[in-house]
Amino acid sequence: MAFIGLMGLLVGFAGIIVSVVCLIAGVALRSRNPQGAGETLVWGGHVAVIVTFLALTFCCGLLVYCFLTGDTSIEYVVGAQSKQTGILGTLYRISGLWEGREGSLLFWAWLISLFASVMSLRNMKRTEKLDSVALVVIQLVLAGFVGILLFSEDNCPFVAMAESYFDADGNLTGAAALWGMNTLLEHWAMAIHPPALFIGYSGLTVPFAYAVATLVIGDSSDAWVRRSQRYTMVAWWMLGIGIGLGSVWAYVVLGWGGYWGWDAVENASLLPWLVGVALIHSLTIYRQRGAFKRWSIMCACITFAFVITGTFISRSGLIESVHAFEGDPVSLALFGSLIVLSLLAGIVGLALRWKRFAPKSAADEAVDSLVSREAAYYFNNVLMLVFAILVCYLTVASALPSWMPFGGTSVSTGTFNAVARPLGVFYLAVLAVCPLLGWTVTQRSAFLAKAKVPAICALVLFVVLVVYSFTYLFPSYDAIIDGGGSAGMGLAAEGPGWYYKGLTIVGFLVASILFFNTLFLIGRTCSAYAKAHGTNPVASFFKMIGGNASRIGGYTAHLGMAVILIGLICSSMYVTEETGYIAYDEESDTAEEFTIQDFTLKYTGNEIFEGDSGNDIYYVVEFDVYRNGEYIGHVAPSMQLVESTQQTKSNAAVISFAEEDLFVVYKGVNNAGDYSLDVRVNPQISLVWVGFGMLMLGAAIAALGRRSRKQKADEAQPVSLPNKED
Repeated sequence: MAFIGLMGLLVGFAGIIVSVVCLIAGVALRSRNPQGAGETLVWGGHVAVIVTFLALTFCCGLLVYCFLTGDTSIEYVVGAQSKQTGILGTLYRISGLWEGREGSLLFWAWLISLFASVMSLRNMKRTEKLDSVALVVIQLVLAGFVGILLFSEDNCPFVAMAESYFDADGNLTGAAALWGMNTLLEHWAMAIHPPALFIGYSGLTVPFAYAVATLVIGDSSDAWVRRSQRYTMVAWWMLGIGIGLGSVWAYVVLGWGGYWGWDAVENASLLPWLVGVALIHSLTIYRQRGAFKRWSIMCACITFAFVITGTFISRSGLIESVHAFEGDPVSLALFGSLIVLSLLAGIVGLALRWKRFAPKSAADEAVDSLVSREAAYYFNNVLMLVFAILVCYLTVASALPSWMPFGGTSVSTGTFNAVARPLGVFYLAVLAVCPLLGWTVTQRSAFLAKAKVPAICALVLFVVLVVYSFTYLFPSYDAIIDGGGSAGMGLAAEGPGWYYKGLTIVGFLVASILFFNTLFLIGRTCSAYAKAHGTNPVASFFKMIGGNASRIGGYTAHLGMAVILIGLICSSMYVTEETGYIAYDEESDTAEEFTIQDFTLKYTGNEIFEGDSGNDIYYVVEFDVYRNGEYIGHVAPSMQLVESTQQTKSNAAVISFAEEDLFVVYKGVNNAGDYSLDVRVNPQISLVWVGFGMLMLGAAIAALGRRSRKQKADEAQPVSLPNKED
């Protein structure tokens, strides 16, 4: 099996080499004789791209087959094999493909080849120079991935198991019998989370490839934007889904009661997502107004560089993380080189083509007024880039020299929050106002006409949120501070009370304005469409999804971000936590009550049982939950012990209400047999999930919705290269 897999990789690598040679030679020959051998070579290059995809598909399929059948001939399969049974067990065994460093690299390479194949199939008939050069770029990136799989044994997923690991009957012995998937990864969200991220990472290779290609051929039109914009939206959407699924997993599996902890690997996925926001808005301006040309190209390169930076963080071994891959020097060299080369491609390319990509007029790039839509887009780009750079720097700070700021130290969660919270609120404030502004300059009368009614509605919501703050959030904050301990000291370290509460009020104001401004924009857009086409506004919303998906999708996403902001403020800044032991009497099987806020947990029993796999033992403690004396539900948090590896996993119990979650974690017993509990009340956390769903729905509408006939016609237009005189 290992030999067959290696042959598949070899065929895939050969296909990459053939495709690059054929495409480069074909493009060169076609520039001299459009009807000659160059056309055949370009077509052959496209075929080689498909061959590479088929070879890598075979390699992935081979590993999945080994996981599902329990084949033990490949070392990677043995190390990543799940021992769970049932439907979820099957899902976990399939997810073994991307569980470890070697398999995830193969899966990522396969996805890149999938995007390349889609590009090839879409453009095989027209075989234009822009598309061919973009395919060369993406195939060169793929060559790095497949090359490291093929020529680095530490990264190769097809290393055969040594005979010393087997007994005379062919059964695994010794340490190898204990190998398998980390029990923390055996969760439905974690099985789907990595492939969603990898689809996002792979998809963001496409705008990078087209940006470099348009520099190579010197085409300053929006052709590369038209070719790559949908890929960019799909990639960003999938990256967001991956981040959301990771947050769900962290919330219910890691047992610390949160969904985001500024862990290095969490930040690795956030970096390209943040810069992707800037890229999406830049491509929109490039296409609509022909502005931000140089910046859009550089932004595509920076976004890809942050994709690789995230991978570098999680695979280099420089940064410790609870779910980072084991580092190796080859990955360090490969991904470090890709970061440098992707940035140099943009910098050097723009330096050589600086005049070619100049705006048609100075007015196209100039920001004449800070109160204009151009200025808002400009700040949008700057804020997202600064945000990403700061998060990246703080993430890698522990690996930096001690003479640099934060060098050699692990940056605390509070430091990340101190950076992210004000920047995030300011960014959403810009987002809230941007659609109300005019191009070039904003007329005061027009702005007030658009903003008046939404502002009144926003004021009502803001007052409600302020009342909620003073009656619930602020008393909760004061109680934690007054209680002292690690929770109180940690909260006090995030700034003085006036700043903390003031940021809350400002955040609620921004969320209120963003929500109603966006809601009224959707209403105005649908009403205008209904008036023009003789239909009702509700029907117009769905019709516009079928013809103007990007606008409706964008507004829906902005609406979701307003909801997320409210949820984030409440559920991350005002969490009430109580930890401690409750005395347990084994003889009478009774335990003390546990109280947090107005909730009381009353012990009802415990249970120890063996899981279906025969390798897991579950320790369960059960409680009835009362609120102000009234029964509201039952919780049964547990600890899972994997006998073969002695790994443990906390399975939290959550009771969700419209306004908050009660989160209960069982953390074992002390020497006296008392139960250790970590219980939290997370206010308004449901708004985070609802808002995130709206954000992803909006992104899906923009990425996958039908385009207007004009947009389709634009994308079908051939590339018109500039004259030599230009």
